[in-house]
Amino acid sequence: MSKINVRLVLTAALAIFLAAVFCVAQQPNKHNTRPEAPKAVTAEPTGADLVSDGIRYTYEFKQPEFLIKHIVIEHDSRGRGRIKFVQRTDEMAVEEPLQLSPEVISRVSGLWRALNFLTSNENYQADRQYPHLGTMLLKMEKDTRQRTAEFNWTHHPEALALINEYRRASDQAILVFELSVARESIPLNTPKLMERAEALLKRNGLSDPKQMLPLLKELSTDDHVPLITRNHALRLIQKIEK
Repeated sequence: MSKINVRLVLTAALAIFLAAVFCVAQQPNKHNTRPEAPKAVTAEPTGADLVSDGIRYTYEFKQPEFLIKHIVIEHDSRGRGRIKFVQRTDEMAVEEPLQLSPEVISRVSGLWRALNFLTSNENYQADRQYPHLGTMLLKMEKDTRQRTAEFNWTHHPEALALINEYRRASDQAILVFELSVARESIPLNTPKLMERAEALLKRNGLSDPKQMLPLLKELSTDDHVPLITRNHALRLIQKIEK
């Protein structure tokens, strides 16, 4: 083979090689055609979040015979915290993030201030004992100071009002949790839960009903739950938005 032919063959082979490399480079990378989903940012507070301003509030309720036998609410001065509760039929604790609305945290903070809780040594327990109604605990921590008060019944107006605020907050948080679980897993349980929601709303038993509007609006258009649930959600929305 002449030198000219060899040169032509080598040149042609090089051209083919370069063309192949170029084509491979232009092909989409199959592993990268689907962008990686952004990681979800959880709003669940950490222990550091709860004491970021040096103040931490705790409410606890215990009564072994009640359907919800143990409840603990912890939050900071912004109303951001968590709720943990245990059902009588299940020893496993459920823990959920909690955000008290500005209206609720304003009322709660005002009651803590009215009690002068950290500097007071007042005993809130009434003379008469009612242990069958459950034991309640209030605790406040600020920097290195802390104080705890425990009682099963009280006539002290601010202490009683504070307990009622936390009771409404826990009832609302537990209702939202149970509705969310029933919606996803047992839709046929939602009608009874909606009846409970209406009963709590009628007796002012919810901490801030407006916080439930997003969930109720979702329920009102969710084809996976019974029609009675959807209609009931619409009625509750109308009552709350009045």
